[in-house]
Amino acid sequence: MRIEGRDLPGRGSGAVADELRLRNVHVGMQRKAEVVSLVPAGAESAIWEFDVTVREVDGLLDVGGPWVHGRPGARFLYLSWGNVTGDGFEMFRRAKLLFGDIPTAMLRAAFEGGGLLVGELGLTDSLGGPRSARVRPPDIVWTRR
Repeated sequence: MRIEGRDLPGRGSGAVADELRLRNVHVGMQRKAEVVSLVPAGAESAIWEFDVTVREVDGLLDVGGPWVHGRPGARFLYLSWGNVTGDGFEMFRRAKLLFGDIPTAMLRAAFEGGGLLVGELGLTDSLGGPRSARVRPPDIVWTRR
């Protein structure tokens, strides 16, 4: 699985972008309780690639693994925003990417025939800050490659 982020909020000009760069804001994938693969808010793009497990339970697909959060039927991924300081990563905001938004046929085809599931999204919200909360289509586009 791969998440491809574009339009990071620290790339632009103005007070919001300046503050994000000044505060050393980064975004990363949350693996269990830890945020890893940090990318600066001013980067050109962000790409995270990782494995998830998929199993069939009573005719339905269920995803799992250390990157996956939530209960069966409501699984999701977290992109977490925070300040990188001398003490580590101080999270202040998260974006939730829902597996339920991936078309079932696409998820099943990837499970049965392989391939890479890719979610593409912009990482800047309508106010110029880091995208957070639930990110749903059309703000995220899922494809199988």
